[in-house]
Amino acid sequence: MMTTTRGDGGGGSSIVPADPASVATLKKKTAVSRSWILLDSTGEGTILDVDKYAIMHRVQIHARDLRILDPLLSYPSTILGREKAIVLNLEHIKAIITAEEVLLRDPLDDNVIPIVEELRRRLPPNNYIPQGQGDTKEQQNGQIDIEGGEEDESPFEFRALEVALEAICSFLDARTTDLETDSYPALDELTSKISSRNLDRVRKLKSAMTRLTARVQKVRDELEQLLDDDDDMADLYLSRKLSGASSPVSGSGAPIWCPASPTIGSKISKASRASAATIRGDENDVEELEMLLEAYFMQIDGTLNKLTTLREYIDDTEDYINIQLDNHRNQLIQLELFLSSGTVCLSIYSLVAGIFGMNIPYTWNDNHGYIFKWVVILTGITCASLFILIISYARYKGLVGS
Repeated sequence: MMTTTRGDGGGGSSIVPADPASVATLKKKTAVSRSWILLDSTGEGTILDVDKYAIMHRVQIHARDLRILDPLLSYPSTILGREKAIVLNLEHIKAIITAEEVLLRDPLDDNVIPIVEELRRRLPPNNYIPQGQGDTKEQQNGQIDIEGGEEDESPFEFRALEVALEAICSFLDARTTDLETDSYPALDELTSKISSRNLDRVRKLKSAMTRLTARVQKVRDELEQLLDDDDDMADLYLSRKLSGASSPVSGSGAPIWCPASPTIGSKISKASRASAATIRGDENDVEELEMLLEAYFMQIDGTLNKLTTLREYIDDTEDYINIQLDNHRNQLIQLELFLSSGTVCLSIYSLVAGIFGMNIPYTWNDNHGYIFKWVVILTGITCASLFILIISYARYKGLVGS
């Protein structure tokens, strides 16, 4: 059952039952929402409307860490390991993970609602049975769950972290797929017809691809940075640090207390194994988290490869368009050369005709009217020969096509 917690002026909080009216009111709040949802290890959710000081006191983190989750501040994707919490800022996923609970910001956001549902489904341990159901079966098979099924269960913080990584990787991959669906037909249409409309469409798609590539690259770099530093990965083992600090052990490394019930015994068994691992010097063993991060690193790297392929396709399209434009430019240059050559030849012809057409007396022109006719003919032949010579020379030099 979900409840709603509201903070008072003194930083405290009171719990009241949540109803549809309160949820609707919460959804109508301003963009600067202080709402969080608290999910415990059983998947039960509680909506909190508290200030940052209450959150800092609850999870024991500094203000600078909480500032990373502020929606008004543009912080890149970040995974930070603190003493008792993991601060997670992955696009729209802004969460604080502890060894026992998850605080997720803006639970009524459309992109966050599926994550909340997935956390409710996957946070409870494999052997968790809701209260009032199967008590007898739990009592009969509790020891089997502790000794058998519990061995393969990941720590609480890793289950929550996996949900967040899976959600953000799937979200970015879906955005990439949508971008590919829109981009490839637009690029093909642009190659067949270069127009202002197609160019503007491709420009917008390229801008969207650049922004998405930056987001995917940041998530990939953050995972790569974690994988390269074993100390940073060790900081994310909250259950191990919690059990190492609070679970007393005897000289042989065995717990000095015994489970009183199968459910409690399951948690104690897990804490005992983590404590024993710490004593044996396995606090630097990060293989489990490394395999988890590697899986999603490969997924986000595949998404980045898709965007890289799309960028290469866009670059190839741009090169093809530039070649087409160069070809058209060369055709215009050829036309300009033809026109210029013809203009030069006609100018020479007009010059000769103009000289002979002037009303100026010449002694050699007296009684020799036939000379004008042959001069005009020879001038025309000379101009045509000059035009052919210019075009031949241009083709020889490769300035025009054959």
